[in-house]
Amino acid sequence: MPSAHLYASARTPFGRFGGAMAGVRPDDLAATALSAVLEKAPSLDRSRIDDVVWGCANQAGEDNRNVGRMAVLLAGLPTSVPATTVNRLCGSSLDAAALASRSIETGDADVVVAGGVESMSRAPWVLPKPERAYPAGDVTAASTTLGWRLVNPAMPSEWTASLGECNEQLAQRLGIGRERQDEFAARSHQLAATAWADGFYDELVLDVPGVELARDECVRDGSTPQTLAKLKPSFRSPADGGTITAGNASPLTDGAAALLIGSERAADALGAAPLARIAGRGAHALDPQDFGLAPVEAADQALARAGISWSDVGAVELNEAFAVQSLACLDAWDVDPDLVNTRGGAIALGHPLGASGARLLGTLAAVLRERDARWGVAALCIGVGQGLAVVLENQEASR
Repeated sequence: MPSAHLYASARTPFGRFGGAMAGVRPDDLAATALSAVLEKAPSLDRSRIDDVVWGCANQAGEDNRNVGRMAVLLAGLPTSVPATTVNRLCGSSLDAAALASRSIETGDADVVVAGGVESMSRAPWVLPKPERAYPAGDVTAASTTLGWRLVNPAMPSEWTASLGECNEQLAQRLGIGRERQDEFAARSHQLAATAWADGFYDELVLDVPGVELARDECVRDGSTPQTLAKLKPSFRSPADGGTITAGNASPLTDGAAALLIGSERAADALGAAPLARIAGRGAHALDPQDFGLAPVEAADQALARAGISWSDVGAVELNEAFAVQSLACLDAWDVDPDLVNTRGGAIALGHPLGASGARLLGTLAAVLRERDARWGVAALCIGVGQGLAVVLENQEASR
C-alpha cells in the first residue's frame, strides 16, 4: 500500500476577532494559504493535483457553497482541479488531512492539498424562516460565530450547554483549578513569543495581501500567571466556582492553513522531499458535554495504528481550546508535558476553527525536525463530543 507523506505546510498569521484580518473574506484567506503551500513545490504541474480537501466549521456566510472549490478558483488553479469541503467543526482541517492521506494510501491520488479556513469575525447572523406565512411578532437572528445555534429541541439540555460551561464541568469533576489553568496559559504565550522571536514561524507563516500583520495577533509576550489571575471568569461567577477566563481559553480568530500531501513517488513531480510520513489516525466520540476529553482515546488509537506507544513520542501538538481540557488530556496520557506545544499553542496563537488542525500538523512536522525526533502526535477536541489525532513519523530523525 502506498504511504502518504506531508511535503509542505503554510498558514496565514492568525488574526484577533475583529482585528487585522477581519476585512478579508474567508474564501480569499483560503486561496492565499493554498497558493502559498503550492509555492513550496514550484516544479509541480498544477493540473496534476488530484484533489483539494478543505475544512471549514461555519459555512454559513462567505464560506458557503464549498469554500474549498472557491479557493481553487480564486487561487487561479486549473478548473480541472477538484475540491471538497469537510466539516468536523474544530477538527475540520485535521480531518481533511486524514482524508487526503487515505486517498493516497488507497492509490486514488498522488497529490492532494488539504487545509482549512475560518473567519470568525465575518461569521454572519442567520435568520430562520418562519414556520408560517406572515408572522406578526419579532424574530431573532442567531450568531454563527461559535457554538450551538438553532438547536433541535429534541437534544437533551446537558448536551447543548455552552463550550465554556462544559469545560467548567470538566474542571470541577477532575479538580483542575484556576491557578493551574493560568499557569498553562501563561506558558503558551511565553513559548509562542519565544518561537516568533527565534524565527521558528518565519518559514511556516505567510503574508496576507493588504494586511499588516507580522505575527499571530493574540500572542501576549508579557503574560504571567499573576496577570492572568486578574481576569474574571467568563462562564460561571467566582462564587459558583468559575475558573475559565478569556486568558486561559483560546481566542476567537481568523486564519487559514494548508498542507501539501503526496505519495512517496510524487516527490519528483513536487520537486521536494517529504517532511514526515502520516503514520496513524484516530477518531473518538463520547457524550457531547465531555468533548474536551475526546482527544485522549483518539490519540491512543492513532498511536496503536502507527505501531508505537507514548514512550516513543518526541513531540505533541495538542490544540489548546481551553487550558482545562488540555490539562485533562495531558493527565490522561503517559507523556512528558515538556514535549507538548513547545512553540506555543492555541491559547496564544489562536483557534480559527477550520484551520487549526492543519496548523497543528504543519507545526508538528517542523518541531520534529527541529528536535530531531522521530514520532509526533497532533490532536484536538471537537465540539459535540469528538476528538481527532494524527501521528507523524520524521523518517530523517537519527533517534
